[in-house]
Amino acid sequence: MEFIKGVTFGYMSQRGEWEKEEAFESLRLLKERCAITHVILGVVAEQETIHATQIDWQDVSVLSDQEIKKMITFAQEIGLKVILKPMVNIADGMWRAHINFFDHDVPCEPKWSDWFASYTTFITHYAQIAEDTNCTMFVVGCELVNSDRREKEWRQVVSAIREIYKGLVTYNCDKYQEDRLTWWDAVDVVSSSGYYPIDKWEQELKRIEKVVEKEQKPFFFCEAGCASRTGSKWLPNNWELEGSVDSSGQKEWYEEMFRQTDKYDWVQGFGLWDWKSKLYPIQKSDTDQDYALYGKPAESVIKFYFDKNKKT
Repeated sequence: MEFIKGVTFGYMSQRGEWEKEEAFESLRLLKERCAITHVILGVVAEQETIHATQIDWQDVSVLSDQEIKKMITFAQEIGLKVILKPMVNIADGMWRAHINFFDHDVPCEPKWSDWFASYTTFITHYAQIAEDTNCTMFVVGCELVNSDRREKEWRQVVSAIREIYKGLVTYNCDKYQEDRLTWWDAVDVVSSSGYYPIDKWEQELKRIEKVVEKEQKPFFFCEAGCASRTGSKWLPNNWELEGSVDSSGQKEWYEEMFRQTDKYDWVQGFGLWDWKSKLYPIQKSDTDQDYALYGKPAESVIKFYFDKNKKT
């Protein structure tokens, strides 16, 4: 696997948004301003609650297949390699990690078997798009922490994906879960969400290193980022953290993350979080508290790092 200089693009985009010229211009600016070689396209579908068993990936709000394919083609035309990442969110605002059911099926209660049946239909649909458009990698799941223990079902999901998609396959586990997954051997690439506190990178990388050594597979951070908000550098995974704008804190976090990860050759890239398909005016970048990178000091740190990094 080549080194991934990537950023996640278009998370939470709704149907029609990737058909607009501003979305293509946003991706072009991302490549130019951050020196990326890869883009992770996040396609989001929802289920009603954490106990729902139906994923509404055919809802009218979800990006259409046509616009997804068109964005993939455009990314490739401007020289980017594409990682396709279908994601499940919860309509009521709960985090996908909390999707959960009884370990053993009970009549009249929602079941893992029903959820995985729906999930397999959802994820294989996008695997076919990834295959048809020659995507470099496919992400079979993201931060579905409570489901991680369902090893048998996940192996079946990966097997179904491989019947369709012939490229590299990864699962994006959540932070702190890298050494808990028992089915890394089923995928080609180990990846996780690197939302670690600015002062904890060294200890977490040493922990993850043991997983990489055991699995003997490539590793990258499929997500990694920090909001430009006071306190976020100490708790970057808390997107609900209250505070004022702190672009310098976000910049410091990226500098430290790159400094620490550079010590380990097995860290083979990033899918940094994130870049919107509809950008705010750049003159308002100093008022944005989100993870977004556009126009902020962290953007320059990323461009410098990706420009100088010649790893392959």
